[in-house]
Amino acid sequence: MATQNPAVSQTRSFSTVFLIEMWERFGYYGMQALIIYYMVQRLGFPDDKANLVWSAAAALIYVAPAIGGWVGDKILGTRRTMLLGASILSVGYMLMAVPGQSIWFLYCSLGVIVVGNGLFKPNAGNLVRKIYDGDDSKIDSAFTIYYMAVNIGSTISMLLTPWIKDYVNQKYGHELGWHAAFAVCAFGLLLGLANYMVMRHTLDHVGSAPDEEPVHSGKLLAVLGIGVLAVFASAFVLGHESVARVFVYLAGAVVLGIFAYLISSSQRGERAGLIAALVLTVQTVFFFIFYQQMSTSLNLFALRNVNPSFDVFGFHLWNWSPAQFQSFNPIWIFILSPILAVLYNTAGRSGKDISIATKFALGFAAVALGFFIYSWASHFAVDGKTTSWVMVWGYGASSLGELLVSGLGLAMIARYVPERMGGFMMGAYFVASGVSQYLGGIVANFASIPANITDPLQTMPIYTALFSKLGYAGLGCTLIALAVLPLMKRLTAQHHAHNAAADTALPTVRSEQ
Repeated sequence: MATQNPAVSQTRSFSTVFLIEMWERFGYYGMQALIIYYMVQRLGFPDDKANLVWSAAAALIYVAPAIGGWVGDKILGTRRTMLLGASILSVGYMLMAVPGQSIWFLYCSLGVIVVGNGLFKPNAGNLVRKIYDGDDSKIDSAFTIYYMAVNIGSTISMLLTPWIKDYVNQKYGHELGWHAAFAVCAFGLLLGLANYMVMRHTLDHVGSAPDEEPVHSGKLLAVLGIGVLAVFASAFVLGHESVARVFVYLAGAVVLGIFAYLISSSQRGERAGLIAALVLTVQTVFFFIFYQQMSTSLNLFALRNVNPSFDVFGFHLWNWSPAQFQSFNPIWIFILSPILAVLYNTAGRSGKDISIATKFALGFAAVALGFFIYSWASHFAVDGKTTSWVMVWGYGASSLGELLVSGLGLAMIARYVPERMGGFMMGAYFVASGVSQYLGGIVANFASIPANITDPLQTMPIYTALFSKLGYAGLGCTLIALAVLPLMKRLTAQHHAHNAAADTALPTVRSEQ
């Protein structure tokens, strides 16, 4: 890996990754806002099938980075692999924009998105880690602001794509609106790629060893060929529920095996950091079960049991499409991210840095509050339709929890995992996240509404019962996170002691050389 170029500031390098990430997430969340509705309303999927197909797709999308991180570290280079992934993702969204009702074509399109995301996601995060390597407080702050990039892009697209879908459907026909919205996702990512090509020189000094070598055409063709096979394999998994379940559970077992192998084979001083990363990764698995409700049970709840009208003191402000309610998540994160980043930096400068483990515990408490707010929806309902403000405040609490847990997940890997394992371990982290998103789809099916039930008064208690259970589950996760704080404190102290010893020994080694 090349060293930091003093002529290029960390801020400029970070801005390049920030912007390509923002546009990539614009495409992904614009698609996510509509995909469940597309399957239920356009393709006629029952709730349970739509929940499981999308959750399986989300699992694959998060599992794929385990391989993409390794490709970036060892085969093509971190920068090149990120660029290749973004290009493939744009193709995936273009395929989603092709009109038609073929379920197999939908699965193949999602398969292309799986491959593209697998190549893009871990390498973009790893570049941020490399830019700020060695400064824990800056890493936490940088990844919090980086997480904000996700939510700038997703805010815009989650508001825009449902509006485009409704507008085009009304003007030109019921089918074209869906695909016009998916086309916007592809267009956004193409803008991101154009911007990256202009700014790419700011990352010339950051990357992995293969980035410093000329492109090896044989390796590139091998990656592309395996990617094509992965597209069809993903489509097959999405089309077969039993295969998807076995695949996801096997992926979870592999992640645990990877951690066990690395912990047992690593140097003694590195083990404390790896064990700490494992504990926090397990907590992240529980978090993403809650997170997956946003695109499944909460999304369908907004469709059936939320009044789309926004009113303040009896005055009507505006109406939102049900799919647009998901945008409250990135809006809140956009508001809260800079506040938390300032708090992290202030605490770091004063020597009172809050541990990631403590932030995780606070995050689960916020998630629990969010689901309790959703569970109280019936108290504010008229004829089975609750006020939109329930979604505002529920998403506010859940989004704070997301920032404290998922928003620091990559920072956790950057802080505790040795650099040589960085890209691979970020990939393993995403695998764990993918496993839990599939589990989230299974949980969402506890609120699956039968096709013969359309009365909001009947669907409301089905949803609120699930949300109440999730609130109590969030409290349980909070207590577990608090219980492991003493262990995390010891592991972190051992990890820092090892790093300090390594830094002290480094000048001696250099002088001997």
